[in-house]
Amino acid sequence: MFGNQAATKHSRRSLIAGSAALAGAAAITFGIGLQPATASGDTGSAGHAAATRTAALAEPGLGSSNLIQSEDFFQQGLSAVGATVELAGTQGLSACSGEETMRVLTKGKAAGYADVAWTFDTAGSLLNESVADLSSDKSAASYEKQLNDLVRSCQHEPAGHWHYGPGQTLTLTGGEAHWYPSVNGDGVVSGGVAVIRSGQRIGIVELVGAPSNDPGYMKGIAAIAINRLAS
Repeated sequence: MFGNQAATKHSRRSLIAGSAALAGAAAITFGIGLQPATASGDTGSAGHAAATRTAALAEPGLGSSNLIQSEDFFQQGLSAVGATVELAGTQGLSACSGEETMRVLTKGKAAGYADVAWTFDTAGSLLNESVADLSSDKSAASYEKQLNDLVRSCQHEPAGHWHYGPGQTLTLTGGEAHWYPSVNGDGVVSGGVAVIRSGQRIGIVELVGAPSNDPGYMKGIAAIAINRLAS
């Protein structure tokens, strides 16, 4: 499934948000204070109207409202500056996935896709999230396993190399997550990644840089992502 992973992994680690910025015509960029539109969102402005038309492509039901929103970051000590949203599933999944995308992973068979790349006022901090709505809980569980296998392939790296730390499981009413802290070459924890699932919806969210080096910081991000995906 991930045959080109080794060749592209290194460049992805330094350019985690690159794919989102090149998402194409379906991409919508929001400035500070603006929220990604939902399929049933406010159309009171030209920007919101265009976003709503694009979000309709994510039927049935999945849209940018199921992604982490700007207000979610306040409790995590982050201040969002802007976001690039697209609904084609063409954003790179994580720093460990090379150029793998959710659309490629699911062979384009999902009922809907939604991606976002967030930037913050903290230098070096970025967040990527990609979600998909599959045909069944069984199908979602299969892709959830593939995503976790992908992430775990970057847990075992030579000394002095960037890697993901030990995985932890989080179970909430709305779904579940497996989250992993990210450890840089100096052994310092900074951000992390989480694979999330709610019923037949799956996703992956990765934070680069964080206001805390607590390995459990990513747990809060994972909880927020689960609740949004389930909404």
